[in-house]
Amino acid sequence: MPILHSTISPEIANVPSVSTRMEQLYARAILIRSVEERLLELFSQGRLHGTVHTCIGQEWTGVAVADFLKPGDFVFSNHRCHGHFLARTDDVEGLIAEVMGKQTGVCGGRGGSQHLCRDGFFSNGIQGGIVPVAAGLALSHQLRGTDNVSVVFIGDGTLGEGAVYEALNVASKWNLPLLVVLENNLYSQSTRQEETLAGDICARAEAFGIPAYHSETWTPESLLSTVEACMVRLRNQAGPVFLQVDTYRLMAHSKGDDDRDPAEIARYRERDPIDLFTQQFPAAAAQIAEQIRIRLDAAVAAAELSPLADLSSESHRLPKSETVQWQPAPTTVPERSVALIRQSLERSLKADDRVVILGEDIESPYGGAFKATQGLSTQFPGRVRNMPISESLIVGMGNGLALAGMVPVCEIMFGDFLTLATDQLINHASKFRFMYNDQVRVPLIVRTPMGGRRGYGPTHSQSLEKHFLGLPDLQVLATNHRLDPGQLYDRLMKSIEGPTLVIENKVLYGQRVQTQMPEGFALEFSSECFPTVRIRPEGTPDVTIVCYGEMLREVEEAVVRAFDEFELICEVICPTKISPLNLAPILASVARSHRLLVTEEGIGTAGFGAEVIAQLMETDASVCRRVKRLASPGHPIPACAPLEREMLPHANSILAAIRGLMCHE
Repeated sequence: MPILHSTISPEIANVPSVSTRMEQLYARAILIRSVEERLLELFSQGRLHGTVHTCIGQEWTGVAVADFLKPGDFVFSNHRCHGHFLARTDDVEGLIAEVMGKQTGVCGGRGGSQHLCRDGFFSNGIQGGIVPVAAGLALSHQLRGTDNVSVVFIGDGTLGEGAVYEALNVASKWNLPLLVVLENNLYSQSTRQEETLAGDICARAEAFGIPAYHSETWTPESLLSTVEACMVRLRNQAGPVFLQVDTYRLMAHSKGDDDRDPAEIARYRERDPIDLFTQQFPAAAAQIAEQIRIRLDAAVAAAELSPLADLSSESHRLPKSETVQWQPAPTTVPERSVALIRQSLERSLKADDRVVILGEDIESPYGGAFKATQGLSTQFPGRVRNMPISESLIVGMGNGLALAGMVPVCEIMFGDFLTLATDQLINHASKFRFMYNDQVRVPLIVRTPMGGRRGYGPTHSQSLEKHFLGLPDLQVLATNHRLDPGQLYDRLMKSIEGPTLVIENKVLYGQRVQTQMPEGFALEFSSECFPTVRIRPEGTPDVTIVCYGEMLREVEEAVVRAFDEFELICEVICPTKISPLNLAPILASVARSHRLLVTEEGIGTAGFGAEVIAQLMETDASVCRRVKRLASPGHPIPACAPLEREMLPHANSILAAIRGLMCHE
């Protein structure tokens, strides 16, 4: 892989005592250092902004690893990623423009210094979370039967993150072609390693049965030999490898925040291989430096001519209200909802070999806590896999599989446990497409049972979906008893481009989809890909009720009673896609009723109902004379089933809210 636009001159190549290959690799290391020194210079001049984490002093790690990579290998890096990126891609121009926030940057100026993407190289600024993603990328190689590898660079400070060990465990158990390269520079920002790190670094990997290699950047030839041994092992499908590379960061953590002892830095500077090369071969180093300077001058000049990042293409992705057409509810298969979900997953596994299902206890004979995957692991061995109790790992590996072009379906046993995977949804899945400038898609499906009414207590009965509403690129779907969940998953599999969270209320699993309605009410579905359910009464509605999920059943009972007992007409709008929300069906109904009741199982503060009301008021406040939210009180759900039933919104409390809207005008 060339590192300069022009070739090294014959005079340089013939310098005694240095091979052509080593000269080229030193030139690559010098290029990395020169680029970062230029970035620091540009920052000091106010010509770029944000953060710049340089790897000056650590260049040889990226250089050595990149020398043994081939097309099709994946590389995942972290906040200190410039050297790894340049060693792999040689894209000086793209990096400089990216850090300057320009459209000609490798990610169009959207990602900046820490978020780079090109040709199978990815980086993200979140410590630790990248390791499960890299493991998912490695799994994609294994499933496709290639000899490609996945490499992830981490620092010694990242050893404080639990996600690292979750990934090491599965990488070892599944024999994944994953190389974990730990750059041991002795500091976590300003904290010395001995203050926070216990035990031996390599022993941590060895505890999982992973062979650990140890080298350093001060002896490049030895480092190259060690990396070669790691790669041979990986490509021979001998399982994951851990490589500790001792090194030292000669510059500040970021720009100028450095309070280390200057004498300590000076001692390491005396050992720096690039400085030693420059002293030993001054003529060769000077010519290399001059070629690099010319290239950098041109790269900076070109970047400054480029406009800043363009976000106008994102406007079409923002939530929009779209008028819908209504049609009668389709006929459904008279089977339990969980069976319909299982059948859809089976159809998808048969139709598309990119589909992979990951989760806890999902293999046969158990088939998942609610039996949605029962028998599938027998039919599709290797593509329906039991995972450890590691929710962050499950979704993180799903992210990696999705980046590699697979279609992962990640089951989280209880929705309450989504909190453990939040980082992978918020800082990874929902950001990848945007910050990598549309170079990737993340067709990730996370499905989980949510909600109460089964007496499971404070940590197994919550409705936490509100914490994921409004995340960029993440759509959130919620099943209900009027919608065939199998059809929902069929449509999702055919249309998915971005991450999707599917909320399956656990009460629904054992019930059948129902289409029969009481006399005087019509059941209709919208024309949307993921239909909104409308229950339309005869006559002009007095109140519009908006709900989702299992709450629909309680609302229906209240609506029938409101009509029978008080002659109040209520129209119900129950969206399946609760984020991003199509407000149009709600707005149209409220324009007729002028009263809105929003009800949900979760705690109402900053919840779904609050968002519905806010959007409605922003769009047309004049249509609604009265509005009310009905949700759970702001305390945990009790384990006592009768208390739980009383706490959650139910038909009686909904009916009381309907009457309240009518009685206080």
